[in-house]
Amino acid sequence: MSNEMLIGCCAPTMACLKTGNMFSCAFESRKQMAEELRELNQRLRRKGLLIVLLRWQDGKALLYLFRPNLLERDLRDPKARKLLKECGYQRISVNCCLAQLISRLRREKDFPHEIGLFLGYPPEDVDGFMHRKDHYKLCGLWKVYDDVEGAVRQFEKCRHCTEVYLRCYARGYTLERLTVPG
Repeated sequence: MSNEMLIGCCAPTMACLKTGNMFSCAFESRKQMAEELRELNQRLRRKGLLIVLLRWQDGKALLYLFRPNLLERDLRDPKARKLLKECGYQRISVNCCLAQLISRLRREKDFPHEIGLFLGYPPEDVDGFMHRKDHYKLCGLWKVYDDVEGAVRQFEKCRHCTEVYLRCYARGYTLERLTVPG
């Protein structure tokens, strides 16, 4: 996996603007993937980031780069907790919820709707997607059912962040230099 790909997919998480990002990446083998993830985690863990394999299929990995401290904060939200319990999550902790999400992703073909909570989407919008699919107000990085103005600002921050990070990387900045401690 190239650093440029990681930055292009995950700059907002690297900048602490989002809880997490998911992306797919092809690897020659599971062994190569495991080695790259181990090395990347060693480099980014001290900045407060982790990358984990969510699902492996046909030589492609579905990866999740996230900030455990932000995910913990997000999972404390009462609306997020209610949604997770509705989806069958028994214990609401980062490790337990992540393990259950991974299990669901590996068992089921489709993405579980609560996945937005792991990406930092507002619980109101995740709830809207789960219960009022076709009645969204705006579609951007996610479908917005509630705070359109806030979402537009967040979409723009994420877009701008990705552009800036890619330019900085092209100028020689390292992943570590681009990653905000958090």
